[in-house]
Amino acid sequence: MGSVDAVIVGTGPNGLAAAVTLARAGLAVELYEQHDTIGGGLRTVSLFDPDVRHDVCSAVHPMAAASPFFREFGLQERGVELIRPEIAYAHPLPGGRAALAAADLDRTCAGLGADGERWRRLMAPLVARGHGVVDLIMSAPRPRPSDPVAAALFALRAPRLAVGSGPFAGQEARALLAGVAAHLVGPLPSLAGAAVALLLGHLAHGTGWPLPRGGSGRIADALAADIRAHGGVLHTGRRITDLAELPRAKAVLLDVAPKGLLALAGDRLPHRYRRALGRFRYGPGAAKVDFLVSEPVPWAAPEVAAAGTVHLGGTQEEVFRAETATARGRRVAEPFVLVVDPAAVDPSRAIPGKRPVWAYAHVPNGDPRDPVDIVRRRIEAYAPGFTDTIIAARGVPAARMEDHNPNYVGGDISAGAMTLRQALLRPTPRLDPYRTPLPGVYLCSASTPPGPGVHGMSGHLAALSALRREFGVRTPPSPSP
Repeated sequence: MGSVDAVIVGTGPNGLAAAVTLARAGLAVELYEQHDTIGGGLRTVSLFDPDVRHDVCSAVHPMAAASPFFREFGLQERGVELIRPEIAYAHPLPGGRAALAAADLDRTCAGLGADGERWRRLMAPLVARGHGVVDLIMSAPRPRPSDPVAAALFALRAPRLAVGSGPFAGQEARALLAGVAAHLVGPLPSLAGAAVALLLGHLAHGTGWPLPRGGSGRIADALAADIRAHGGVLHTGRRITDLAELPRAKAVLLDVAPKGLLALAGDRLPHRYRRALGRFRYGPGAAKVDFLVSEPVPWAAPEVAAAGTVHLGGTQEEVFRAETATARGRRVAEPFVLVVDPAAVDPSRAIPGKRPVWAYAHVPNGDPRDPVDIVRRRIEAYAPGFTDTIIAARGVPAARMEDHNPNYVGGDISAGAMTLRQALLRPTPRLDPYRTPLPGVYLCSASTPPGPGVHGMSGHLAALSALRREFGVRTPPSPSP
């Protein structure tokens, strides 16, 4: 086996972003993927019908539109059309009502009654400084804010939301915030949940919560095309079980969770570091359901049909109660569920009489239950008649999510619990969280800062660390088209 400059294990968005960065610096890069297709959380495949494609992990990408890496990479210029829904996310409520987070901030405020101006005061200043807010959250550990005003606005708002309903009195506004906070996949209310709510909430009115036309796989394809254009080589169907199986390289970047690093490196890692990785906590699980249906989801509140993402959790109190119990390992009768009907935003995803529906339920880590009936009943409660539209369904229990992506330990799609401590110190407290004690070996997965989401920043920042330390390259290469 020959040698290369850099080797990457795993082709999720972070592994691919790392490869783009290293290849753009002129290095010879090779990637290894255990599955026959690349992408990790960015796979789009046919499950039931060859003409209907399903996003088997992520479907909606607010961070792909907003992150510093993808802003410079230029997805649109590379032919990836990010379709911004008219309604970023919707939250059905009992009695056929629904709260709507529209792309248009004015429209959102108008639908929230007396809470409308409170929503504007919360979100408008963040929207006005959106890049500064995102860059603060997505930057390297211990950042110096590029926009101190944005940092101050964010820091002043989060603590107030961390204790409950914030400034809102009505069910609609409170439910909107609770639903977006639930993307934390952890106990609520909390400071970490408030930060997630502010980050994703303000993006709804800024760069949006877009869906890539044709599916999430289009993002992976664009990254892979750039890697190949700069000499990179991608190996699929190649499962790596030990670091010794890799070609000689000055830098090895691992798009794996701490559990994966322990398996690949074994006793090569110092005992103290192994013990620290063993203490890394994984969060609640996600159980995935893909439906093939005959028509659009028949939401009781018709305006929900225009939403890119739908949160099913009931009132704020019900969302908080269910998410906290799930995080404590308890099964709940009505778990929080996220639903996407991609063809509602991208008609190319449907054919006559057939269309995909994407859904996740939040469940305890490692939950072995088939989620199809759980999710079907949750959707039916807010969309009577949905069951009659189902042609086929596939459920993936949380306990089996690692079959699709080994980083999803026990179904944890965040690759590590997003507690306040682990949000700041992932995976272990180190000055450079990407660098491991092994010479030239780096972690570049969502288990490193800034954490989960399709933003590419964990891979990009790990690659910059490797460029500095292993190759003496201190000027970041541009990923622009």
